[in-house]
Amino acid sequence: MPDKFTALNGELYEYLVTHRSERDPLLAELAKETEAALGPISLMQIAPEQGAFMTLLARVIGARSAVEVGTFTGYSALSIARGLPDDGRLLCCDINDEWTAIARRYWQKAGVAQKIELRLGPALDTLRALPTTTQFDMAFIDADKSNYRNYYEEILARLRPNGLILFDNVLWMGQVLDKATTDENTRAIQALNDFLPTDRRVDTVMLSISDGLTIVRKRAAVEMR
Repeated sequence: MPDKFTALNGELYEYLVTHRSERDPLLAELAKETEAALGPISLMQIAPEQGAFMTLLARVIGARSAVEVGTFTGYSALSIARGLPDDGRLLCCDINDEWTAIARRYWQKAGVAQKIELRLGPALDTLRALPTTTQFDMAFIDADKSNYRNYYEEILARLRPNGLILFDNVLWMGQVLDKATTDENTRAIQALNDFLPTDRRVDTVMLSISDGLTIVRKRAAVEMR
């Protein structure tokens, strides 16, 4: 069979982005402020279609408890929180008070601040301090790439069966194809990408959303026998 994918140009991407139902004007405002305030660093923010997808996914699986590693200015957290019920909870892990101050303002504006707990500090410390009885329904990992595998292990141990973990930037702007790279971040993503399909604890699929999004489902114990 021929390769079955449609390469996007600017015009086709704009068509894709506009044909979605999840169109929150506050998210657009947040994206503009992030770009104006932080310039090129704003590229760390997730794409609008990715945010809409994450909102939909949280609703589809009936997520009530979620965790995010890497909050930046709050776009992804707001997207996830929108998909949680009124009594849902999202734990956000980040180390930057300046960036997350922007996030806090927009969570308040959006009326979801009561769903979100932000903990500033190394995310591994935050995750490891959680009780082992913690049961997340959904997780989003978008932070330092060298620790992706560590974040994965800590969250997977606290994820309910059939819960989902999402990894951002798994295509790393195409650099994952560079087998000779010595870049630490690229090698970490390559290693994770190679490992996940072999992990018998989960099912995994990689999607070409934005810079690549991998979705992992935790198998039930009976599936791992």
